[in-house]
Amino acid sequence: MILRRILFFLAGATALSVSAGVIVVALAYALFALVKPALGPAGASAVVAGAAAVLIGLIGLVLSLLARPPKKKPGEPDGIVDRVVDFVSSKPFTSLAAALAAGVLMVRNPRYLGMALNSFFDRPDKKKKK
Repeated sequence: MILRRILFFLAGATALSVSAGVIVVALAYALFALVKPALGPAGASAVVAGAAAVLIGLIGLVLSLLARPPKKKPGEPDGIVDRVVDFVSSKPFTSLAAALAAGVLMVRNPRYLGMALNSFFDRPDKKKKK
């Protein structure tokens, strides 16, 4: 019984998806036929592509506005610093190993340390322009 309901639901969703696709293609062709006399075939194709891009952008915007971020747990850290501190306090040996590996990397190639420090201390308005 449950499997039958799932299959009917999937069949209904598939039918809706296919019919939406047919409608979009029909509307694209109608727009192409409407604009073709004024702009020619290439211009009409560009208008259809632009309309499709606007439609996809609007759908993406609506879906992103409808999506809700996951709820934070009561004890969950807020920022990256809090997360790092929590990680270090909960897994000290892993943190020590990572710090040692980073230290070995810095000793072997000091350029990494310079790049890391530059990324933290460079002001955006004083960056070099090439």
